[in-house]
Amino acid sequence: MPDLTLKVKEAKEFINKNALNDDFCILIDLGIHSGRKRFFVWDFKKNQVIDEFLVGHGCGDNQWSADNSKENPTFSNEVDSHRSSLGKYKLGKRGFSNWGVNINYIMHGLEKTNSNAVERIIVFHSWEAVSDEEIYPAGTPEGWGCPTISNKSFLALDPMIKNSQKPVLMWIYSSKTDEI
Repeated sequence: MPDLTLKVKEAKEFINKNALNDDFCILIDLGIHSGRKRFFVWDFKKNQVIDEFLVGHGCGDNQWSADNSKENPTFSNEVDSHRSSLGKYKLGKRGFSNWGVNINYIMHGLEKTNSNAVERIIVFHSWEAVSDEEIYPAGTPEGWGCPTISNKSFLALDPMIKNSQKPVLMWIYSSKTDEI
């Protein structure tokens, strides 16, 4: 697991300034190979990661549901780019998804790098194609830009988000490129 100290500190400051949930946040490091766990649920009270999962990213110009960019994803905020967008998001309304366990959360991009998330229909959801366990050297299947985790992982995390009194911060970044 990467050292999250600096990201956690910055996340906490952002949460406090923006009246977001200060119990936990979600940190996603797309600089890590997609066959490894890179979705981290940080508990501020315990001051530690309480869960970690595999997470898919956007396929870009590659084949949908393959793992062609498992080591080097590319990022975009453009409509129809099929790429993930880096930046901080506020998880919004819980709704119906055609994917996975049929639940999703609207993702509101809070930075210029992800400001088109709602227009692009970028949502947090599960996908049955995502494994519960690390699959390295293979990668997690790639979609159209949404962060996707396994059905089992989503069902474990959903109650925390659903029962939150304030919006939850999801921060997608890449330690590999030092972006966001």
